[in-house]
Amino acid sequence: MGNPHVLVIPYPVQGHVIPFMELSKCLVKQGIKTTFVNTEENHKRVMDALAAKDGIEKQINLVSIPDGMESLEVRDHLEKHAESVFWFMPKKVEELIDQINASESDKITCVLADHIFGWAMEIAAEKGIRKRASFCAYAAIQSVLMSCIQKMVDDGIIDNDGTPTKKQMFQLSPTSPPMNTAHFGWIGVGSLKVQKMLFENMVRNKRLEALTEWLLCNSTYDLEPVAISMDTRILPVGPLLASNRLGDSAVNFLPEDITCLKWLDQQPPQSVIYVAFGSTAIFDHTQFQELATGLELSNRPFLWVVRPDFTDEISYAYLKAFQDRTATRSHIVSWAPQQKVLAHSSVACFISHCGWNSTMEGVSNGIPFLCWPYFSDQFHNETYICKVWKVGLGFTRDDRRIINHEEIKFKLDQLLDNEEYKARALSLKELVMHSIKEGGGSYKNFKNFIQWIKA
Repeated sequence: MGNPHVLVIPYPVQGHVIPFMELSKCLVKQGIKTTFVNTEENHKRVMDALAAKDGIEKQINLVSIPDGMESLEVRDHLEKHAESVFWFMPKKVEELIDQINASESDKITCVLADHIFGWAMEIAAEKGIRKRASFCAYAAIQSVLMSCIQKMVDDGIIDNDGTPTKKQMFQLSPTSPPMNTAHFGWIGVGSLKVQKMLFENMVRNKRLEALTEWLLCNSTYDLEPVAISMDTRILPVGPLLASNRLGDSAVNFLPEDITCLKWLDQQPPQSVIYVAFGSTAIFDHTQFQELATGLELSNRPFLWVVRPDFTDEISYAYLKAFQDRTATRSHIVSWAPQQKVLAHSSVACFISHCGWNSTMEGVSNGIPFLCWPYFSDQFHNETYICKVWKVGLGFTRDDRRIINHEEIKFKLDQLLDNEEYKARALSLKELVMHSIKEGGGSYKNFKNFIQWIKA
């Protein structure tokens, strides 16, 4: 056959676009033509992020499709987003495939789509595209959770509509880490209508998994042996990080402030607290002030990422005075080159929302965590970090459901004064990074995947 052509379709949020872009760079490096699909809004962000770069990402064919957000007449933003990705986007992807395949050459030979997008596999099958693969941008345990929905219904853990019968801890298997029914990915996200749409999509995805020949995951066997053993179709190919190839992260949706790297150069080794909560977490003034006070009381240097939309105007006014008080040992930026920050020798720990990308980046650099999950799978990732890998600690909320400054200082001291956390983090790093080296599990899985695409 001719040169393979892979159509890559990520879920349109930064936490999914980033690992999909890293996977696409790996495909291009193997000489595979790769077309990367973004919504129009994200396409502009990606193009802006790539404008100053001159690496292998320039060889990826970037295309955009409308997301339909403006034309959808629903009030709730999350409802509009769900309608977009599960109803509007499939139609536009189908049109794009027809447009590309109308040419005599460079027809699409493989669709590689987000595991959330079962509809992409259905479209590919209908279009006669024989090679179809899914990619989990999150932990493998989340894929296993989806596969266990009917079992959870049968066991009385959830109702047929996905509603937990009660708030409880349970295990998918006798050896899997405990989960809380309150933290399912479809629970507590927007209105009940949105939650129903998310759950129904998961059920549909499970049915459409039969159309997927490969199920890749941004993880390693060493991180999730139980989950990966529970579903032998899952093939870990992670960690997919730009830093593994000594490069820059290709697609951050916000401009990176690289001044923090020079500031880190001036700090003692293993001294800096790095604080970042991803692209969606939002703090009210009370929680924002408690975090600031905890950092101030720690008497340790810290680098804090405060996005423009991270909190309210009152908190930003407070932040100015706070910066003046802590100027000798603090650096605050609106966005940071996170992989380079976590690889820096001066970083001692990571206060994180525990998104899977951040989790993989911290683990790959041997950094201990203080876990501050915000929603959904982030709570399951916290369980991995604290209970399974034992490379971090979680926070306890007070009667107001706030993580107060005393708790923050206490956990910082507990983590950083105990060398065992760092030692375990470094041991875990060694295992994880071995997986992507020649002979490692992720290396072999990816090599087999490439051979399948080219066959």
